[in-house]
Amino acid sequence: MSARGLFVTGTDTGVGKTRVAVALIEALRAHGLRVAAMKPVSAGSMPGELNEDVVSLLQAANVDADVRDVNPYAFAEPVAPHIAAALAGVRIELDVITAAYARLAAKADVVVVEGAGGWRVPLNERADMADLAQRLDLPVVLVVGLRLGCLNHASLTAESVVHRRLQWAGWVGNHIESTMQQGAQNVAALRRLLPGPCLGIQEFIEGDVSAQKSWHWLTLPKYISRS
Repeated sequence: MSARGLFVTGTDTGVGKTRVAVALIEALRAHGLRVAAMKPVSAGSMPGELNEDVVSLLQAANVDADVRDVNPYAFAEPVAPHIAAALAGVRIELDVITAAYARLAAKADVVVVEGAGGWRVPLNERADMADLAQRLDLPVVLVVGLRLGCLNHASLTAESVVHRRLQWAGWVGNHIESTMQQGAQNVAALRRLLPGPCLGIQEFIEGDVSAQKSWHWLTLPKYISRS
């Protein structure tokens, strides 16, 4: 797999992983790179329709790819991946995802992979999202949902990433609430607690965040932006 890539994970579900993944894709494209997107597992879409996160990623990427490679596992029920798979009578296989990633990597300079849920959400009875990131061997971008409790969640996730000896690309703070008490102080604490670097802080966006195309608040990891 010759393409470089990034694995976008989060401190929880609903913290803005797709928003950040799209911004990363837009920034990478602005550097003249061919960027493929991948959402290995999605949950919460009507039969015959694409998951809204997958649609956003496809619209942002500039590499034509089979949607079955972009989103190998798509489930209707908006629940944890292993539960959604069981309800559909399917077992999520890391080998299937890895093969799809390899096909995307063959076409692209960079592949941005967005995980589902948080870092340790189960995929099957043995493997979780962290195992997938380890299998793909991609640098990790952690999206921190800026709300009460984020310091604990971010610290534990970062500790797990480091424990697995995966490359740490950086973290992004995402304001998911219109107001957060002591927001600046929490961001300052995250800068001290996390390995760094901070790639950007996304302000709260009201309304349809998919319509927001600006990526200029974001800084790419240095090893990508300088290559």
